Amino acid sequence: MSLRVALFTDSYRPTVDGVVNSVLATRQSLEAHGHRVFTFAPEDPDNGHSVERDTIFLKAKGFRPYPGYRLAVFPGHEISVLSDLDVDVIHSHGVGFMGIKGLWCSWATKIPFVQTYHTQVQEALRYYSPVNLSPRFLQRLLRIYLRVFLGRCDAVIALTRTMMRELRALAPGMQRCRVIPTGVDTRRFQPGLDADWVRDRWGLNGGKMILHVGRIAPEKNLPVILAAMTSVRRVYPEAKLVVVGVGPQLDECKALAARLGLEDAIRFAGFVPDEDLPAYYAACDVFATASTFEVHPMVVLEALASGRPVAGANAGGIPEFVRHGENGALFDPSDPRGAADAMLLSLEKGETMQEAARATALNYSVGRCTRQLEDVYRTLMPS
Repeated sequence: MSLRVALFTDSYRPTVDGVVNSVLATRQSLEAHGHRVFTFAPEDPDNGHSVERDTIFLKAKGFRPYPGYRLAVFPGHEISVLSDLDVDVIHSHGVGFMGIKGLWCSWATKIPFVQTYHTQVQEALRYYSPVNLSPRFLQRLLRIYLRVFLGRCDAVIALTRTMMRELRALAPGMQRCRVIPTGVDTRRFQPGLDADWVRDRWGLNGGKMILHVGRIAPEKNLPVILAAMTSVRRVYPEAKLVVVGVGPQLDECKALAARLGLEDAIRFAGFVPDEDLPAYYAACDVFATASTFEVHPMVVLEALASGRPVAGANAGGIPEFVRHGENGALFDPSDPRGAADAMLLSLEKGETMQEAARATALNYSVGRCTRQLEDVYRTLMPS
């Protein structure tokens, strides 16, 4: 039975982050399974809303503490639009204003409401609090809000087992909590792609390539990876770190690389088109991330699908996918020396880790995860 699904999201193009990638992947996979999908997202002057099919953009304003993030704070006609579209299920990917709109629409139309919990919002307050109040007080208010919000959802999807345990402790009364990761496209991200041009572009000269992909922002903890390169270069003098992404901490990280004397060892690639990303993963020897902010590290799954070992922070959802010594290595996210050791271990055992890395990703293929999502939707349909 095909369904008509409305995805509500606080983050959307042209912003590039894990939530946006998850929304796009969910939409694409559901459509590939024969469902009709409509996306409700905040408007943005640059998001091409005049040409995007089945996407409804709602009037929004910018959020100053987090550039690229927009707030759909204005009243709209979502309820009538949903009714006209004859939607079967509302699936929210945010707990901000779009999540509230989705929950309100569900109440008004009696359409079942599913929530995927993506971001450790409590942690984000440390970096992007919109008001000058005590972090402890704000976290207490946020916990109350999340308990009420999640308790009103018909189903809640956690992306990892760790997050499911946290959500159950936060909101004991919430309904039908299941673990369903966002699937990775294992046909798009795979070993053996033609990637020599990436190494040529960044002048790797046959040396080892370590890759980092993600928004360059404080919560990604990139300075730890930069500092670790000092130790890595002692063992592999020609090794280079290629940093893919942009963000508010870019200039600070460039300055840090200069202070560390690593200008020749670190390449800031900036924004890389989506179609080129698989080649970047395929070109590297190791993927590295020190982020403590990852509920569901999609970049880690993409690297594993590409057959590349991952040196990752032992934090958030990363340890659920990276097994130390088998498909990568874990390290204390506050320890640059530990990060270097993890990168060196992954470089040393890279060839033997490739098969295990790929096998891990196949367990989280987009097709398998989409079938689990369909099961959740169908349990909410009237009999």
